[in-house]
Amino acid sequence: MDAPDTELDKELKATLQARSELGTDYDSALVESFLEKVEQRLDVTLDRRVRRHLAEQQTAVARGARAPGQPMGHFGERFGFGIISLVLAVPLSAIGAANAGIGGLIVAWLGIVGVNVFQAGHGRRLFRGREERRAASDWEE
Repeated sequence: MDAPDTELDKELKATLQARSELGTDYDSALVESFLEKVEQRLDVTLDRRVRRHLAEQQTAVARGARAPGQPMGHFGERFGFGIISLVLAVPLSAIGAANAGIGGLIVAWLGIVGVNVFQAGHGRRLFRGREERRAASDWEE
């Protein structure tokens, strides 16, 4: 299959050639025809992306991995992580406050918040780079 840019380039040249032969009376019909071909190409590309994405998700689920849209997987995992963070926050706060006063307490809580923020955003960043690389290659298939 020719590269899409080549196909669309040929279609555009044919449309422009037809315009020069037919004149400006048929401009709207020629433009509509060309845009319809562009729309069809976009539909094919979008369908391919959706099918690939669904297949990857199904494969990941079949392997027992998390889906790309879920940084921590299921609600239970995220909820459990939050509960464990709060349970561990009590002794960490006590240790920080006992050893370094209010500064130690603040450092302990900054660490707890930092770990939770990192965990919440970590899964989304892992898949973002792969999506960008794949999007660039969709037109080449």
